[in-house]
Amino acid sequence: MNDSAPAPAPRRARVRAPELIGKGGWLNTGGDDLTLADLRGKIVLLDFCK
Repeated sequence: MNDSAPAPAPRRARVRAPELIGKGGWLNTGGDDLTLADLRGKIVLLDFCK
């Protein structure tokens, strides 16, 4: 009988997302530019349609 636990899966390197910057600016933010830190923990809807 083998009592050893299975080896844990290797951890993947964390990759930081780039800031969301576009030539159109942010919509519906009251003129404020937002950073990813401002959006952390919030639900965000992105619309890439023209």
